[in-house]
Amino acid sequence: VYGSVPFTSYQYVETSKWEVSMKIAVTYDRGNVGQHFGRTQFFKVFTVEEGNLVKGELVPGGEHGHVAKAQFVKDNDIAVIICGGIGQPAVAGVKAAGAEVYPGVTGSVDQAVQDFIAGHLKFNMDAIHAPHGEHHHHQ
Repeated sequence: VYGSVPFTSYQYVETSKWEVSMKIAVTYDRGNVGQHFGRTQFFKVFTVEEGNLVKGELVPGGEHGHVAKAQFVKDNDIAVIICGGIGQPAVAGVKAAGAEVYPGVTGSVDQAVQDFIAGHLKFNMDAIHAPHGEHHHHQ
């Protein structure tokens, strides 16, 4: 029965599709998961090898906007994006660049990555919002 499968073994099947070595990029805002993907100034990029975190470094996020961020994903060979809010066009761009998107994440960047590796990251697909044009308001 599907319902009787332990969560851990189900998650193992899910995570086994990842490569032996992969990079995870998390939108970064003073140690926490940044809530605006298109506007994030830094990503914390983690290298994972065989399920172990081997490196985490802050990397400039490049230009504003989803096109530039998708290029960042491609240029840095990112497999997974963990973020807060993200627009539908950005999701499409990131997926086209070869990465999976886990939106709606809050709290510590480091904790989010540890949770992802362990197979229990809390994310929320409702954090993907409709396109709202390029009229961003900056504080």
